Amino acid sequence: MGCGSGRCLVRVPAVVVAAPASGSGKTTLATGLIGALRRAGHRVAPFKVGPDYIDPGYHGLAAGRPGRNLDPVLVGAERVVPLYQHGTQGCGLAVVEGVMGLFDGRIDENHSGPVAEGSTAQVASLLGAPVILVVDARGHSQSLAALLHGFATFDSGIRLGGVILNRVGSERHDQVLRAACARVGLPVLGSLPRMAELEVPSRHLGLIPAVEHGSAATAAVAAMTDLVAAHVDLAGIARLARSTAGGPAWDPEGGLGAAGGGGAVGAGPDRGWRRGGAGGVVIAMAGGPAFTFGYAEHRELLSAAGANVVVFDPLHEELPSGTAGLVLPGGFPEEHAADLAGNVGLLKAVGEQARLGLPIHAECAGLLYLTRSLDGHAMAGVVDADAEFGPRLTLGYRDAVALSDSVLWQAGQRVRGHEFHRTRLVAAGADAPAWGWHGNQGERVREGALVHQVHASYLHTHPAGNPAAVTRFVTAAAGYARIHAAT
Repeated sequence: MGCGSGRCLVRVPAVVVAAPASGSGKTTLATGLIGALRRAGHRVAPFKVGPDYIDPGYHGLAAGRPGRNLDPVLVGAERVVPLYQHGTQGCGLAVVEGVMGLFDGRIDENHSGPVAEGSTAQVASLLGAPVILVVDARGHSQSLAALLHGFATFDSGIRLGGVILNRVGSERHDQVLRAACARVGLPVLGSLPRMAELEVPSRHLGLIPAVEHGSAATAAVAAMTDLVAAHVDLAGIARLARSTAGGPAWDPEGGLGAAGGGGAVGAGPDRGWRRGGAGGVVIAMAGGPAFTFGYAEHRELLSAAGANVVVFDPLHEELPSGTAGLVLPGGFPEEHAADLAGNVGLLKAVGEQARLGLPIHAECAGLLYLTRSLDGHAMAGVVDADAEFGPRLTLGYRDAVALSDSVLWQAGQRVRGHEFHRTRLVAAGADAPAWGWHGNQGERVREGALVHQVHASYLHTHPAGNPAAVTRFVTAAAGYARIHAAT
């Protein structure tokens, strides 16, 4: 089938769940659709367009398998189809939830492509999959036909396969809207009544992660599944699903091989540690309610690079035995600051090990954990700054440059990342910054902290787009383990 050394998979059909704008109910519809299709006997692969960490948690509950992201900005458009192939392995159908409005993506005045980079439309085009448009029906009547006509004809490369009407007010309202859809030749695949009880609790960065929401998240997913199963044409959606995506699937070992050995700390990967599984160098990865932001491919790449990844909960657990590297991903530590501060033994151990040279990769929540304090609660004290909840949301993609060599990057390396936080650092000391970039007004930005073998930053990166950084980190951890095994 011409797939070379990569895994060549059957083309798994997909539908892309999009909307005219944010707040239309995409997550409710996509999550319920995943659950309802699974209940109907399909093995469903769930995806989310963009860098969002929260929605995939609900997708994963509904599908019974990890939710994954497809982000052309962070991983490159060329990796979207291979990552889709990887994520659909063993499945017969995929549901891809879009981001914001169908044609909304990265705001870049220099971009000349037909659709915005990172948009739902771009991902649908790359996958060759039909789009189902979810419309918030509140306030709509016959004029809905004009809106649908615009979305259906705006870009000839996007196929609008049908409409799901959400938050319909009455039977008469439903009839009027269906007539509007028929006027432009678009089938109605579902019509959902207004049901406020399905609203999932949210906070300043969006929905509360499923891990934090616990049994309530499971109940919410079940309710979404029931709603979609009762009001959506599941068989029609299954028939509509298509994908032209072909070729080899991404795989972690292949990703590391394509990255090459360049940029690794020291003389390159330590083959003595490239054993994977229980025999590999121990990389501790923070999890639990405070650290819920992460990509499934990160752990897969770490394992492929020879690490034994051990997930632990900093709220009440110690560093895993033999830890030679520490990953502190994003999340909501500000919601758990008192409990994190209460685990004094772990904070002390992290601080001591950092000063001894433990490689640490900290993003966003991880950065906050390493500061002196977070909203007045004592933290690990590795980064010379305090952190506090701020007055505004910082959000957007960044084209960053690594300012110095670190356990992840070489000086001068260009990396795309994403900021998503409402905290800020104050009373910062003299730690060397990790990143540099130019802001929206052209101003020079210096961000993050490099200290000892710690790389701490607000910037989220996608490991599948930067596999050499994973090799570099595991190599540094192997060196740390070797040195401390001899002492």
